[in-house]
Amino acid sequence: MKSTLKISLAAALLSVGMSGMALAATDTSPSTTAVAASPATVKLTVGEVRKVDLEQGKLTIKHEALENLDMPGMTMVFKASDANLIKDVKQGDKILFRVEKTDAGFMIVRLEQAK
Repeated sequence: MKSTLKISLAAALLSVGMSGMALAATDTSPSTTAVAASPATVKLTVGEVRKVDLEQGKLTIKHEALENLDMPGMTMVFKASDANLIKDVKQGDKILFRVEKTDAGFMIVRLEQAK
């Protein structure tokens, strides 16, 4: 009798849990839908280009804290995710940029001239 009760209880809990998962999977209300950050809302970091290496697709940047990476300000070398991002950059340029950590290391994924 106890084992039958345990099995019934387990089946009931599993059924309730599964219906909740199905409900969560189909719920598209704004409170549960993940929204990717648009380019306008992505925080860019201020930096100054210290060296440009177009052959390697890299920039040496003296930068403020990279908040998305929890990294303090320093001078580092970053590879561009796309060579076109850095083709017009020169040593001494003030820039706004975004770096993301990837399997290949820290990559510049967005860059624009500071105004």
